[in-house]
Amino acid sequence: MKKKIAIVTGASSGMGREFAKTIPFKMNNIDEIWLIARNKELLKELQEEIIYETKVISLDLTREESFTKLSALYKKEDVEIVMLVNAAGYGIFDSVANTSFDDNIGMIDLNVTALTKMCLISIPRMTYHSSIINFASVAAFQPVPYINIYAATKAYVLSFSRSLNRELLPKGIKVMAVCPYWTKTNFFKRAVTSNNVVKKYVAMYNPKDIITRAFIDLKKGKDVSKYGFIARAQIGLCKILPHKLIMSIWMYQQKLNEK
Repeated sequence: MKKKIAIVTGASSGMGREFAKTIPFKMNNIDEIWLIARNKELLKELQEEIIYETKVISLDLTREESFTKLSALYKKEDVEIVMLVNAAGYGIFDSVANTSFDDNIGMIDLNVTALTKMCLISIPRMTYHSSIINFASVAAFQPVPYINIYAATKAYVLSFSRSLNRELLPKGIKVMAVCPYWTKTNFFKRAVTSNNVVKKYVAMYNPKDIITRAFIDLKKGKDVSKYGFIARAQIGLCKILPHKLIMSIWMYQQKLNEK
């Protein structure tokens, strides 16, 4: 009999960590949770907090050999993937010119390429009622100066997830993009630079609320999950206002016109 698993990338911190801790309370049809991230020690700490069978897998998803190893592990353990949560990713809040080449390209490698590869190697192991949850962002709905590469990667995640969901509907596989607003996680430890680009956070949400909403929206068959009035309002405005105006408002709000 195949081993039924849930996989969480970026599980060592942030939304990935919180999602991994929530799965045991939301799903009763899996045998094991696979926790994927680079930091093995943090994964082991998380493993101690989860009341479920878990497997710690230390991989750098920006490296091609990680997917070769993971594919081999799928085959060796004969898994059926019930849920894939792609939460690995990072952002840098600064101008492109002030951000290192490695960080700029790294956001694309992890937020876009690695997420896509995870989907591609995992879909053949999925069956009816399996699901994929990809973490995008409210930033996916608009161009964001000084956070532009991060926002662009999340726009890809949003578009890719929605269209992939439509493709996989006949197979009974759901794909949903989760689009959080500012959220209280360790994400900001890396994102915020000494230039302090973001000066005003209109709201800061709790990751548990976003994850709870994600499970509700997944059950309803939605392809996008949004939580919070401010987040929904901003997304709505981004759909009706010119993006040039949206960018001007952002620049004024964060006092970036003074730069």
